[in-house]
Amino acid sequence: MAKKSKYNRRRAIECKIVERSKNNPGYCKYMITIAEMDGTVHKQPAYGKDMQGALSRLLNKERTVKVEKRLIDNPFIFFLGWLLIMGWPALMGKDITSTPWYIGYGFIGIISLVILGSVWNSYVNKGE
Repeated sequence: MAKKSKYNRRRAIECKIVERSKNNPGYCKYMITIAEMDGTVHKQPAYGKDMQGALSRLLNKERTVKVEKRLIDNPFIFFLGWLLIMGWPALMGKDITSTPWYIGYGFIGIISLVILGSVWNSYVNKGE
């Protein structure tokens, strides 16, 4: 029988500063002790300018991993997103299909997603 937790969700029960980042001035490495709902306790490193930033960055990283896992498990979602990005210029109206901007808007959609993904990745992994 699993140990019953007194909490109904995960908790950060301890957070200690370990060291200052050598690569990114102003950032510190924190070691966060997390109590899971099933009663297990584990430690996980996180980086941030302060403790709140480190916890926020850790949660964002965990959300990103969940989304990546969901996309890998179900590639149809990725395919639907690709269709939407490539097809959104056609949804703007029938006049747009007779101009070369039709192709340009599709590329603008893809380029903006690549830029958004790289900015998100650099935010989540900053300080490591």
